[in-house]
Amino acid sequence: MSATRKIIHVDMDAFYASVERRDDARLRGRPLAVAWGGRRSVVLTASYEARPFGVRSAMPLYKALERCPDLLVVPPRFEAYREVSSQIRAVFARYTALVEPLSLDEAYLDVTVPLRGGPSATRIAQAIRADIRAETGLTATAGVSVNKFLAKLASGMNKPDGLTLLLPQDVDSLLASLPVGNFHGVGPATAAKLAARGIHTGADLRAASPEALTAQFGRVGQHFWRIAQGLDDRPVEADRPHKSIGAEETYGDDLRGVGPVLERLPVLADAVERRLERAGLAGRTVVLKLKFSDRATLTRRVTLSAPVHLAPDLARAAAHSLTPELLSDRGVRLAGITAAGLCGVGEIPAQPGLFD
Repeated sequence: MSATRKIIHVDMDAFYASVERRDDARLRGRPLAVAWGGRRSVVLTASYEARPFGVRSAMPLYKALERCPDLLVVPPRFEAYREVSSQIRAVFARYTALVEPLSLDEAYLDVTVPLRGGPSATRIAQAIRADIRAETGLTATAGVSVNKFLAKLASGMNKPDGLTLLLPQDVDSLLASLPVGNFHGVGPATAAKLAARGIHTGADLRAASPEALTAQFGRVGQHFWRIAQGLDDRPVEADRPHKSIGAEETYGDDLRGVGPVLERLPVLADAVERRLERAGLAGRTVVLKLKFSDRATLTRRVTLSAPVHLAPDLARAAAHSLTPELLSDRGVRLAGITAAGLCGVGEIPAQPGLFD
């Protein structure tokens, strides 16, 4: 493992909820969710007081209220979140020009050659967290390591308001015992497929054949194997714009007929919704991607009258293109949903209609 790079992953703590509590003292110390009103609404962010009740981001609001009847619910204020995000990014820019924002509240920083702060990435992370707290009144958690995967893993180990340094000599034992579902990029559906192959931990993933993983999962299978070794050579890409946000799923057994494909669309749409929420974005165009057992690939896109970001709307738009004629009796090996034509969620009306 190369130790030449020094990478920090900074993740704000319950960002939307923390901004709301900072700006309204009546919300402090109480279970809080940020969500649009309405039956189809989902929780965008839950405060740490709400999480012991099982309230989580991307959960339907009605379920959150069932689990926590005293839950306070406030609508999002994206302009406020963008303003704070700009303050946070200004802090990052003091220490390095290599900043890759992942969303309004999360970013990778390469501080191998910092602009200030000295050679210690840990001390730089401490200084960044202190600056953020002083200038915004909010807390951030940071992870420090030698690559992006390990830095992000480290930042999830000591939340909220924490700092974790993951040294190369500590990586092997940590990853070996880590459940595969805790690896960034391995969602519940992929974890279930890995479990079906007898792969439950990082040690199991290391022992798997890279060729077999690639055959089942495509190029990402090779990525899974590499991160199980603690390897990740992706650079921090400064100011990389989002052109689209999507999710794909490869199936061990081909899906045949419209019905089985339709059943998988909500799972894909949920993943896209979560990624759009993290980036504070919505899409005016929804793309359905299908790869067949004969390796042929096709895409169909629907451009809507208003951008969407909620899973039901994304799934419905993707399903609009799905017909028996499109499948032509071919088995579907992979399906994907992508949102394109992106804009900020704060720029669209609350709960927009799909084909209004």
